[in-house]
Amino acid sequence: MNKKLLRVILTVVFLIAAVIVEKTGNLPVWQLLLVYLIPYLLIGYDVLGEAVEGILDGTPMNEDFLMSVATIGALLIGFLPGAETQFPEAVFVMLFFQVGELFEDYAEDRSRDSIAHLMDIRPDYAHVERGGEVVTVSPDTVAVGDVIVVKPGEKIPLDGVVVEGTSSLNTVALTGESVPRDVTVEDDVVSGCINLSGVLRMRVAKTFGESTVSKIIDLVEHAGENKARSEAFITRFARIYTPIVVYAALALAFLPPLFDASYMDAFPVWLYRALLFLVVSCPCALVVSVPLTFFGGIGGASRQGILIKGANYMDVLARAGIVVFDKTGTLTHGRFEVTAVHPKECSEHHLLHLAAHVERFSTHPIAISLRNAYPEEHDDCEVAIVEEVAGQGIRASVNGQEVCVGNQKLMQALGVEWHDCHKTGTIVHVSIDGQYAGHIVISDQVKDDAPEAVAALKELGVARTVMLTGDRRDVASQVAAELHIDEYHAELLPTDKVAQMNRLLGERQEGSHLIFVGDGINDAPVLALADVGVAMGALGSDAAIEAADVVLMDDQPSKIARAIRIARRTIRIARQNVVFAIGVKVAVLLLAAVGLATMWMAVFADVGVTVLAVLNAMRTLRK
Repeated sequence: MNKKLLRVILTVVFLIAAVIVEKTGNLPVWQLLLVYLIPYLLIGYDVLGEAVEGILDGTPMNEDFLMSVATIGALLIGFLPGAETQFPEAVFVMLFFQVGELFEDYAEDRSRDSIAHLMDIRPDYAHVERGGEVVTVSPDTVAVGDVIVVKPGEKIPLDGVVVEGTSSLNTVALTGESVPRDVTVEDDVVSGCINLSGVLRMRVAKTFGESTVSKIIDLVEHAGENKARSEAFITRFARIYTPIVVYAALALAFLPPLFDASYMDAFPVWLYRALLFLVVSCPCALVVSVPLTFFGGIGGASRQGILIKGANYMDVLARAGIVVFDKTGTLTHGRFEVTAVHPKECSEHHLLHLAAHVERFSTHPIAISLRNAYPEEHDDCEVAIVEEVAGQGIRASVNGQEVCVGNQKLMQALGVEWHDCHKTGTIVHVSIDGQYAGHIVISDQVKDDAPEAVAALKELGVARTVMLTGDRRDVASQVAAELHIDEYHAELLPTDKVAQMNRLLGERQEGSHLIFVGDGINDAPVLALADVGVAMGALGSDAAIEAADVVLMDDQPSKIARAIRIARRTIRIARQNVVFAIGVKVAVLLLAAVGLATMWMAVFADVGVTVLAVLNAMRTLRK
């Protein structure tokens, strides 16, 4: 880009010098041509080279060919009888064409920079422990099971588990969110994050080729391969349009003079109009700005932790009519938490304390949630004679008292009078020495921004929101009511979800599409069925990155609406560029055909329109 800018500056200097020579000297036409060839070749040698290369390859009909024919024609038209020289105009056309290319290069660099922040997550090295020493090696030479050391300020080079140390991780390159994530021993850590504070020792869980960072980089590098419908249309349009323009220009140059009595006097006039026609008709604005718009949209989305695998998925996102959610892990956190404690005779603290101690050695999710709610495990309580009752619960002695923790079946088996709870969730009943002590409600929690996510989709005009879940009907009903979801289906097996998806696909309105949003771990069949599959909370989820068309790198369902907004804005900007470019070109082409257009108007219709379209396309990079 710097080299091209230098060429532009030198061309301006030489062009001014050539104009001064033309005005002050009285040189013949052929000598003036030699003077103007200096700035012309300086600025246009690569365009001429591309045109020749296209001819040799059998694909001559491109913008370089049009520019070359038009400017060479303008250089030579002055040698025709009665014609005026067009040397400055020829150089100006090529000069402004290259200025337009400069703007295109700048815009592409900006778009690439917006994606390049993801490329920055590629690690350059890893500190691995070998033979009692820490050696620095390439990440792709580290094996699964090796222990690596990550110092503050360094990138996490490979996926693994922390075996020593605590720290905070900057995940902004992956998620778009600036809030650090705290990690400690036994926590999973994915590559691409930046270690902010403490030294971490990690056991590698995946080779570099299978790591999160490698999969994301591969996804982004290939995102441009899937073209949107409008992109594909512009490509086909340019292939057909360019030959038509060339033949139309030839007809405009040679046919009208045949009907004029003075052919030789009329020919230069019509040839000049044909050259204007060629300059105006160059499809640069369309060929450059539309793909650039989608590229910028993908880049802008990636900066917000939304990875769109191709421009074609933007077309579908923009026309979302039905959004289908998985529940667990998508609208809810997917982990059990104590949401209510209802004691009968004792205090809430004492009831929770007894239940947590009885469940101390269990690995069941219910037990884990109870222990998390009462973390003071080492409080001098004596727990003995722990007995698990299959399918019912656990019985144990706590400080000499027989405490039973389990479901209603356990209470019935013990002959304990229990009562149900008005709250929805998993009810854990507790008895002490054969007397009912109360119950604890454990349930999955709705994500903080889930209500906002559903509301935002409805504001965007999404006709239906649907939730599919394998969870119990009462749980699904509560979540659907809380989030104002239009329709829900509960207690579904994987095959039932596929059947529901097929039904919903058949109920789409014409021109609208169905989006499925899941956590990407066990939703591969329905992700594949949807018009667009969106995997969320995908930080470190291989299945999500591979199965989905759009990947949200954090745990926020509200980003689904943001992805749709980005897609619609991108499509809108692409359409603006198409309408503007075609409108201006058609107007100036008509003026050129009747002799009312000038070379400056032609330059604006080509380069000016291209620059404006490129600047408009760059708006896709903004939030």
